[in-house]
Amino acid sequence: MKNSIKIVLLTVLLCLGACASQQSLQEYYIDNKENSNFISLDVPASILKIESNQLNATQQEALESLRKFNLLAFKMTDANKEEYTLERAKVKQILRDDDFVELMKINTQYGKGVIKYLGEDNAIDEVIIYGDSDDKGFALIRVLGRDMNPAHIVQLIQALQQSDFDGEGLGEIGEFLKG
Repeated sequence: MKNSIKIVLLTVLLCLGACASQQSLQEYYIDNKENSNFISLDVPASILKIESNQLNATQQEALESLRKFNLLAFKMTDANKEEYTLERAKVKQILRDDDFVELMKINTQYGKGVIKYLGEDNAIDEVIIYGDSDDKGFALIRVLGRDMNPAHIVQLIQALQQSDFDGEGLGEIGEFLKG
């Protein structure tokens, strides 16, 4: 009987260890929110300040599906290059999870990145935007919402580009993202 209990306990411990081995994106945010190498910000979607009368019905629907943004950026310096390499590898490993569906890759003069999402094709719950630069650091943005539609999000981005939004309210992370 004692051996059976030991086997069951050992099996449970092994399962818990195996299940917890891959850090989630949300856990990564929480673990690094207070780290001095990171800039962290949680903002409501209302920060976008887009006038609803400037949007068509599809763009308005996309805006209403957004709830908030979680922004986390690692600002690289000469003193933290090794940690930057380690943290960038951690994020890329998390984003390799099969639950994340790749929407598009980004390759600009400022760096490389990827846009991924969680959820169903027509009902996305979370969009993840990741980008890094070998001389600046990396940024990770979680766009949280309800039943977001990828096509609608693209239209909303177009509306945002045409709006007067200049990053106001994003503070230090806004300056980092501007480059």
